[in-house]
Amino acid sequence: MLRVYFPGAIETHCQVQDFFFDERFELRRHDYSVNIAGGFPASQLMLEYTEANGIRLPSKRRAYTRGPVRRPILDMLMVSIDLSEVAFS
Repeated sequence: MLRVYFPGAIETHCQVQDFFFDERFELRRHDYSVNIAGGFPASQLMLEYTEANGIRLPSKRRAYTRGPVRRPILDMLMVSIDLSEVAFS
């Protein structure tokens, strides 16, 4: 886990955020508080990595409300993002 403290001058979800990586150093989970909506805890999961022009990125992202034991509540999906046909130029 990597815990990041953002200065107040940077616009972001919240000042303290946690990033979780797998053995390939790919981001798998991002925990934060949604300050713009009352500060509730959230977990964003990164799934199904793909490669575009040599850059690896998740093709699916799912954001869930996070429960009291720091686990995403999979019945409470907030945001769903699917990417396809990605290319950089």
